[in-house]
Amino acid sequence: MQKDSIKITGFHAHVYFDTDTRDAAARVREGLGAQFEVRLGRWHDQPIGPHPKSMYQVAFLPNQLDRVVPWLMLHREGLDILVHPETGDAVADHTKHALWLGEKLKLNIEVLKAG
Repeated sequence: MQKDSIKITGFHAHVYFDTDTRDAAARVREGLGAQFEVRLGRWHDQPIGPHPKSMYQVAFLPNQLDRVVPWLMLHREGLDILVHPETGDAVADHTKHALWLGEKLKLNIEVLKAG
């Protein structure tokens, strides 16, 4: 795929949490749902796919990036968050096209390569 032809169709934010930070994750989730037109994914209370920790996904459109990401920067309550585009290349989207808020976690990219 030529770089000029890459199209971003949407974004995902993966909000990571553990048992000690689940309440904070719930507050962030509630704020996202109240402030923005986002699609809130299911709670995953254990690692799933390439994600090394419990998380939920938040999907949003490209025209919301300039509002959702700054809000997350200010309201993430210390949680680690992966933000990535949806371009059709899951490996690149989760790695070289990714933005991290907080600690950059080690993803299991092999899962994405296999799928």
